[in-house]
Amino acid sequence: MGCCASTPEDAGGSRRTPAKIGEVFVYVPGFRIPKPVDLSLSLRDHLSENLVQRLSAQRTRIVALHGSILGDLLQALEDYLPMLLGLVKDDSHLENKVQFVWVNQEDAVEETALSSAWYEVLSVLHLMSILSLSQANFLLIPRITMERYQPKVSEGNRRASVDIFLKAAGYLDCAIQHVLPRFPVEIRRNLPLDLHEGTLRALSLQALGQGVDIQLGLAIDSTKATMAVNRRLACEMVKCWKQAEDDIMNLQLANGWGEKHKLFISWKHIEAKAAAYYYHGMILDESNAEKSHGMAIAALQAADEYLKESKKRSDAFHFSLPLSRNPPLWGTIKYLSEKIALDAASKVRNNKDLYSQAKISENVSVLPDFELALKPDEYQLPSVDVCWSEDARSIALSSSIGSVTV
Repeated sequence: MGCCASTPEDAGGSRRTPAKIGEVFVYVPGFRIPKPVDLSLSLRDHLSENLVQRLSAQRTRIVALHGSILGDLLQALEDYLPMLLGLVKDDSHLENKVQFVWVNQEDAVEETALSSAWYEVLSVLHLMSILSLSQANFLLIPRITMERYQPKVSEGNRRASVDIFLKAAGYLDCAIQHVLPRFPVEIRRNLPLDLHEGTLRALSLQALGQGVDIQLGLAIDSTKATMAVNRRLACEMVKCWKQAEDDIMNLQLANGWGEKHKLFISWKHIEAKAAAYYYHGMILDESNAEKSHGMAIAALQAADEYLKESKKRSDAFHFSLPLSRNPPLWGTIKYLSEKIALDAASKVRNNKDLYSQAKISENVSVLPDFELALKPDEYQLPSVDVCWSEDARSIALSSSIGSVTV
């Protein structure tokens, strides 16, 4: 399903920032790239030759598959984790035996080598989340089908993408809750910026925010969804993007990818505000109270301003390096682009007296606060591969036989 952004050459060398990354509905801030590591040098005196070979083969497969089909690389990472976790089970003495090396895309220092198996686990989870976001972007780019001449995203793809967003957020949530705490404070502080807690949390919130965006688009298309349901979803979306922006804006992300990541989150936050104020204004307008009509006009006017600002931020995002393109409008933003200006102008015409007296900036009411309904998948690290137990028994048996012989 789709292809990785990196190339096979990337996997063996330094990072590369492409000039263009094509159409973007879901921003994917660059892939972590594993560099080859000779595990036998560090582990041959501690593990059987067979176990070292199996572990090496699985990691080599990941290095080789970088730049291949997304699903193949994701499966390789899922297969690798149970083997890798053997290095950290029960506070293993092997945890710091191997120096793992990865290239990142968002830190000024492009390559980081750490003698920590937890660093490898964290990098794998990050890459799994990025691959998932890439899969979602692939599903959500409008395409021309045999049945339609206009580019379209099918309902099936939209629903599937929500599941993928939750999976991506689940990988990141696991990394934050269960892997980062394993690092000593000083090492944790000096991790590459793409692995800092703030970056991971922002990426998780991005996944949730885009999932809510898809839910809102589905609700807009549904005859059963009420205006209140749409407002709630839009307000939840604002909360996601606001928290993501708070987490990422003070980080010194670099190399194009990082700055572009900040621009994407800033753009989507403003776009979400346009949706939330639009539905808030439409609900306020349903009230018979004169004050509510004035507040409705202010909210709709705010929605119109936010929509205009979001278009500017969209341009800033797409024109920043690496260059990207906006896919044909669809879903929530297509609906809002058609409705906000028309409904705002209509309410102003129908309430000229109220509008002339209103000071827009003073009359905009605070958006209602809703708890986020969408939650990350509860992803848990897999159990250690059984071959580790078999290897331990084999070594113990060899030792006992040796003792008897002596």
